[in-house]
Amino acid sequence: MQNISEEWRDPASRDGEGHGDGAQGKPHADAERETLMMELTRLVQKSVRESSWWERRGIDCSILTAAFISLPAGFLLLGSSQPLYFLLGLLIMGIAHAVITVKGTHLSSHGALSESPAWTDFWAVFFIEVCGSFSARAGVHAHVKMHHAHTNVIGLGDSSTWKIPFLPRSIYLFIAPLAVPIITPIVAIGQLKGQSPFQIVRTVLCVCLGFFSQYYLLRCVSGLSCSSALVVMLLCRAMFSLPYIHVNIFQHIGLAMFSASQRPKRIFQMTHGVLNLPRNPLLDWTFGHSLISCHVEHHLFPFLSDNMCLKVKPIVSRYLKEKKLPYLEDGYVSRLHLFFHKYQELMVFAPPITELVGIQ
Repeated sequence: MQNISEEWRDPASRDGEGHGDGAQGKPHADAERETLMMELTRLVQKSVRESSWWERRGIDCSILTAAFISLPAGFLLLGSSQPLYFLLGLLIMGIAHAVITVKGTHLSSHGALSESPAWTDFWAVFFIEVCGSFSARAGVHAHVKMHHAHTNVIGLGDSSTWKIPFLPRSIYLFIAPLAVPIITPIVAIGQLKGQSPFQIVRTVLCVCLGFFSQYYLLRCVSGLSCSSALVVMLLCRAMFSLPYIHVNIFQHIGLAMFSASQRPKRIFQMTHGVLNLPRNPLLDWTFGHSLISCHVEHHLFPFLSDNMCLKVKPIVSRYLKEKKLPYLEDGYVSRLHLFFHKYQELMVFAPPITELVGIQ
């Protein structure tokens, strides 16, 4: 899990890796495609170099800090006998939990919170295990080394882990996500197989620390009973589960899918297999721009923070459009409508493999 950000520091250098026979025998075309990614990388890196620390990391660190600072108010309000104050406390806790466990875990998994390898590892363990109740090693492997390295490649990074074919569409889209807080630590236990004794003990202790810390504070600060504290924990942790599941399936499933032996070059893989949702004030700030309105930018440059993804968005979109490359965008409601009416095709049946004629 060390040097997570360095693994993606130069996406253009990975452009010629791991591609199948479809790209053989076309040196001039390959050189042109590599030049596209390298040219875009230079434009983005120039913007990054010209940006201050505040732009590169400070804004996102401040949002995460604000989420932690809001927690005492949330705990105190949850102890109120006034329904309005209690609901306000529940809302604060739910939003703070989403910011910490979605935005925080995502940025830390990519090493976007610090340039130091030691701090990168620390923040990954803190956000993913203590706050997110999951294994940091398994989370980084699944997200960074599989999903990002093999985006929309069948059997590797095709987002199939989000599919539960036996569930009816209404249950999957609107009810099952509410069980995410319960399912997450259970899945984490299964992911411990094959890890070292140290990593297993660390993960178990960190997950327990995060869970019982919140439970203790709800009991002692908010004054809730045992059962009430558990219910509040479930409500807070499940508050953003619906959009969390939706976002994870909307931005990849239903787009171009590739075979491991014949995948296109990186810039074509990401522009055909990743989709941006429109700006959403609530989700952009709780989940992060890189998961909502800048997902294409994030997949092209995974080491960037949320704010930097937003800053380079005009550069990336303009460049891709100038080069006649796809820049996929669609609305949240539009994607929900599509998945509801084509649930079998998208979430049950195996996806067709896309062959990009002329660039494969």
